[in-house]
Amino acid sequence: MIRIRGRVRSLGLPTMWGAAAVTYKLACPLAQETGLPARIVTSAVFFAVGTGLILHVRQSLLRELRQLRRIAGAAQRALLRPLPSRIDGLDVAAAQVSAERGAAVGGDLYEVVATEYGVRAVMGDVRGHGIGAFGTVAAVLGCFREAAHDEQDLGGVLRRLERALDRHLRQEHPASAAEEFVTLLLVEIRPDGGMLALNCGHPWPYRMSGGRVEQLAPGDPYPPLGLFPLQAVLPTVDLGYLEPDDALFLYTDGAQDARDAGGRFFPLATALTSIARDGPLSSQSVAGRISTALVQHARGTPPDDVALLVLTNSGAMPSGTTTTHPQQTTHL
Repeated sequence: MIRIRGRVRSLGLPTMWGAAAVTYKLACPLAQETGLPARIVTSAVFFAVGTGLILHVRQSLLRELRQLRRIAGAAQRALLRPLPSRIDGLDVAAAQVSAERGAAVGGDLYEVVATEYGVRAVMGDVRGHGIGAFGTVAAVLGCFREAAHDEQDLGGVLRRLERALDRHLRQEHPASAAEEFVTLLLVEIRPDGGMLALNCGHPWPYRMSGGRVEQLAPGDPYPPLGLFPLQAVLPTVDLGYLEPDDALFLYTDGAQDARDAGGRFFPLATALTSIARDGPLSSQSVAGRISTALVQHARGTPPDDVALLVLTNSGAMPSGTTTTHPQQTTHL
């Protein structure tokens, strides 16, 4: 009812303008004359009315667009909820850069949860970006938050994600389900710092350690989730150890695909090395500096959504599950 009343009120001014124009044309003697001065005046009247209508419609559309973006942004923040600043001895920070100017909605996803098997993290990238990818992000994240606790190994988690994605695509995108996919990186960090991973078409993470930066790429990833069925056996890969004061940097491919005005790609490894050499690592500082550098490199808007996730070993990784108060994710 409120929306209907708002629509009626929004149509009031255009209706008055239209009525005034019709009244002028039918009742004003000047509008009936055929001389050049009369035609000029009549044209000016209708031009003014038309311009007013166009401006009014434009303002109405802009108001609705801003409202939709606010609603979508609120939904995105509820879905990609603020991560705790510390999870089981890991300092955690995340940042997002949207490919749609003025929007906070993207096709990237991430989550970090403390489980009895260790800290588990997911970083993913849904095909496409904007509001259209939001449903797929919700399906994958909702499944991960349950499966990460229920499944003993990462292979079980990945199979649960595959089933959830398949159900979502068949229900929401039946005509194009075969064309939709998600790249995913699953990482498990155990209390002793040992790291295991499963990768479905996603960029491998970087480890920042003692002023050095190394991309952990132990092998070829599986195809993106949704393109082909998972193979029967899903052995995890060993990413080594996350020693005290080391940081693990996860990201979506929008970070390495961002280009400047000259077409040069963002030098992600170089930027990370510069940060690592500056001294002790802070997850929040790494995420903030890289996201700021990305925006500057791409002159405000990268060609694709970007999500960053940084996990730093603070040197106190207990075997239990403890978290502290959540922090706000950086949105640019």
